[in-house]
Amino acid sequence: MKACARSILAAAAAWLPQEDTALKPSLAPRASATPGNSSAVNLTVVTSGGNQSSPLLYGIMFEEMDHSGDGGLHGQLLQNNGFQGANPGLTAYKPIGQAEIMQDYLYPVSGAITSSLQVSVENGATGRVGFANTGYKGIPVINSTYWCEFWMLGDYSGEIILQLAGSSNGNIFASHNITVASSQKNFTRYTTQFNSTAAPDGNNEWRLLFNASKVSGGTLNFGLPQLFPPTYKSRPNGLRDDIAQAIADMRPTFLRFPGGNNLEGLEVDSRWQWNLTIGPVVERPGRQSDWFYPNTDALGLDEYLWWCEDMGMAPVLAVWDGKSYGDILSGNELEPYIQDILHELEYLLGAPNTTYGSLRAKNGRLKPWPVQYVEIGNEDDFTGGCATYPQRFMQIYNAVHKNYPNITLITSVSDPKCLPSNPPPGIIYDFHYYRSADQLVAMFHEWDHQSRSRPVMIGEYGCRNTSDPDGFYWTYMQCSCGEAVHMIGLERNSDVIKMASYAPLLQNFPYTQWWVCTPTLIGFDSSPGSLTLSTSYYVQKMFSTYQGQIILPVNSTSSFGPLYWVASRSNSTYFVKMANYGNDNRTVRVTVPKTTGGLLEMLSGPRDGVNRPRNSTIQPVTQNITAIRDSYTIQMPAWSVAVLVVR
Repeated sequence: MKACARSILAAAAAWLPQEDTALKPSLAPRASATPGNSSAVNLTVVTSGGNQSSPLLYGIMFEEMDHSGDGGLHGQLLQNNGFQGANPGLTAYKPIGQAEIMQDYLYPVSGAITSSLQVSVENGATGRVGFANTGYKGIPVINSTYWCEFWMLGDYSGEIILQLAGSSNGNIFASHNITVASSQKNFTRYTTQFNSTAAPDGNNEWRLLFNASKVSGGTLNFGLPQLFPPTYKSRPNGLRDDIAQAIADMRPTFLRFPGGNNLEGLEVDSRWQWNLTIGPVVERPGRQSDWFYPNTDALGLDEYLWWCEDMGMAPVLAVWDGKSYGDILSGNELEPYIQDILHELEYLLGAPNTTYGSLRAKNGRLKPWPVQYVEIGNEDDFTGGCATYPQRFMQIYNAVHKNYPNITLITSVSDPKCLPSNPPPGIIYDFHYYRSADQLVAMFHEWDHQSRSRPVMIGEYGCRNTSDPDGFYWTYMQCSCGEAVHMIGLERNSDVIKMASYAPLLQNFPYTQWWVCTPTLIGFDSSPGSLTLSTSYYVQKMFSTYQGQIILPVNSTSSFGPLYWVASRSNSTYFVKMANYGNDNRTVRVTVPKTTGGLLEMLSGPRDGVNRPRNSTIQPVTQNITAIRDSYTIQMPAWSVAVLVVR
C-alpha cells in the first residue's frame, strides 16, 4: 500500500505493459454493432474451447492500517494493552475511584512487554477502585460470552471485579468476580470468562476493580489485559467473528500478507519481523508501524496462516528484502537478512525435528504450513528501491530457490527498469495500481497483450474517487462498475492473470488515514451493526463466488462498451458476468445452449450511489431465471453489475 503523501503520483506510474502477444482469437468478441448502441445486445456463449482460468484469481490483500488489524479483524478489544510502540502513554486508560494510574517501566511483564500499569490507591481509600480501558474508541458489547486475561503484580488476596459498562451513562452490561492471590514477587496470569448483555451503542469500556481498603496507600500493577468476544472458528487469539465472516462470505482464494508498506518498516529495525510475531502474545514486543500507530503483532505469522486455513485460502507471504523507508541494504549487508528469510521458511515448511520447525510445533502447529508463494519485498519501484532491486531480488531468489525449488517467487515490481535484465523463469510479476473509474475501464484490453510467459499477480488495485480535491473515503457505484469492467478484463485473461487482490480490505471508521484513494471494501467501528459492506465489496463477492474453470468464447452483436461481459464454465454450470458502465438501461439476450435455468444476481444503483457507514442501502438482488429456447432476457439498468448462473 502506497503511503498517502505519494499514493496518487506513484499510482500513475505503477503499471507498464509487458511484451505484446495477441489475445487468443477464441476469446475476442465478434461484433456487428457500434459501441454504445442502445438496442438489445445478443450474447451467445460457445460451450467449447476457451482458456483455462486461474483457480486463485480472486483473493485478498491485508496489511495493518486504519486499525484494520489491532482494533479491527483481530478480536482483542483493549487498546494499548501492552504499552507498545513509540510513546504510547496512557492512551485508552483512565482511573476509577480514589486511585491514580501511570505507566511503570520498573515492573515489566516480560522481556517483550517492558512496562505495566501501576494503580496507586490513596491513603484511607475505601470501596472499589481500579482502572478502565476504553478500547478503540469504544468496545463492542454484545449478548455473548467474553474471554479475559490479565497479569497482576502486588500483594493482594480477594476479589477482582471485571465489568463491561457504558462510558457515559455507567450502565453495567457485565459484572464478573474472580478471586486472586497475587504477590509482589512475580506477575501472576489470570484468565476467566463471563457473559454480557448487549449495549445500545459502542461507547463502552472494560473495567477492573478491586477493594481499595486492602491496598490503601499502596500500589498494584497490571499488565497486558486482553478481552475477546467469540472469535471466528473459536480460535484462541483469533479473529473478530463478524468481520471475519464477511470476508469468508467473499470466498477469497488467497491472502497476501503482511503488507504492504507495513512490511517494510520506517527504519530497518522497525520492519515486520516474523520471529517477533510468534509464540505467546506476552512474548511479542510489537513495534511502531508504518502507519503511525503501534502494532501489537498479536495478529502474527501463525495467526495469518490459521486464517488462511480456516477460509481455505492459499498463503502469499511477503518477505523483507532490504528496503525500509529509512535505509536500503544490499550486497553483503543483506546476507544476514536472507538467512532470516530461510529461517522463516524453515519455521513454516520444515519438519518438526528441524531447528525452526520444532519451534513451529511448540507453538501449536505440528505439520508444515502449505506456503507455496513468496513475494520478495513490497513496491520496490517506489521510494528509491528500483536501482538495487535487481541485485537484491536475485540474491534472495537464488537462496530461496536453492533450498525450496518448489516455491513460486513473486517480484514486488512490474517496471522492467527495476527487474533483472534476464529474469529467471517461473516467477510471477506483481502490479499495483489505483485509478479512477474511467481509467480502470480504459485498461479493459491491457492484459490482452500480456506475454503468456510472464504471469501476473495484481497485488493491489481499486477505484479512487477524483471528483473531490480532498478525496472521498468510501466507494460508490460508478467506481464499483468500473472495477467490475476491469475484473471482466482480468477474468478474460485469467490464463495469465494468476491472482488479483483489491486493496485496502478493511477500514475502522474513526481511524481512517488513507483518505485520498478510498477503495475500501469493509468498514466498521465499535457500535452495534456498524459492519458496512461497500458496493465494491458486493462486486468482489459476486465475481469470486461465481467463477468458472474455463473462460469461454462469446459471440456478440455488439463490441464492448458500455456493456462488458465474460463467460466461463465449471463442468455443467455456466457463468456469464456483465457490467453496464453507462447512464442508459440495456437489454441483453444471453444464449447458453442446452441449459434450462438458474439464477441471476444483480447489483445496481445511481451512479453516485454509496453505502455509507451503517447504512448499506445498495445490495445485490437474486432471482430465479428460466430459459426460453436456451436464452435469457436480462434488463441491465444503468450502472449495474450482474452474474447469470445456469445449468
